Amino acid sequence: MKDRKAGEPKGQDVRSLETREKLLEGALRTLVEQGIAKASARAIATTAGVNQALVFYHFGSVDELLAAACRHGAEQRVARHRERLRSVGSLTELLAFGRELHEEERAAGHVAFLGQLLAGAQAHPRLVPATAAGLDLWIAEIEQVLVRVLAGTPLAEFTDPAGLARAVGASFVGLELYEGVDPAGAEAAFAALEQLGALMAAVEELNPVARKAVTYTLRRQSSRRN
Repeated sequence: MKDRKAGEPKGQDVRSLETREKLLEGALRTLVEQGIAKASARAIATTAGVNQALVFYHFGSVDELLAAACRHGAEQRVARHRERLRSVGSLTELLAFGRELHEEERAAGHVAFLGQLLAGAQAHPRLVPATAAGLDLWIAEIEQVLVRVLAGTPLAEFTDPAGLARAVGASFVGLELYEGVDPAGAEAAFAALEQLGALMAAVEELNPVARKAVTYTLRRQSSRRN
């Protein structure tokens, strides 16, 4: 019999990990296809193709499973797009990527999934930390992009990348959900954001004298607010 290598999981552990993965994927699919109101232990187990009792054996409760699935789903989606995000070199590129991401996520059903989580968190407090943590994964990646693309621009001194990343994240979440009731309005909002990106690009292309003038004006406006 072949010896098991050090650190290699036992057969039972492998099966346990496989079952957990099935349950996480089953929970995600159930949320997308049936909604949170129908995300019962039975429905999730049926989708996952496992015994219903395993929901409670591995996660303790349906809410805990849904919370874990939320984190799991966000980790998967962020990992899928991380390489592209790290190649973004300007605010215009970030907004263009946001448009592409929106189309892909909507087609894959993840917009509906996000809507279910946000709605469910209102009635299921246990989902709140996991939903926030999932959104924070996206926000952390966006913040890194903003720090990079704003560096050396007149706006770098006057913007808070962490706060701006949350504003961008909230905007795209809101637009994804809003599109379901007003597609034309959501399209207009995307166009407005792209105009903002074009304005930013125009500022970046100013000559040094003009850039100093913009910086001076921003400082004056900032001092007035303070």
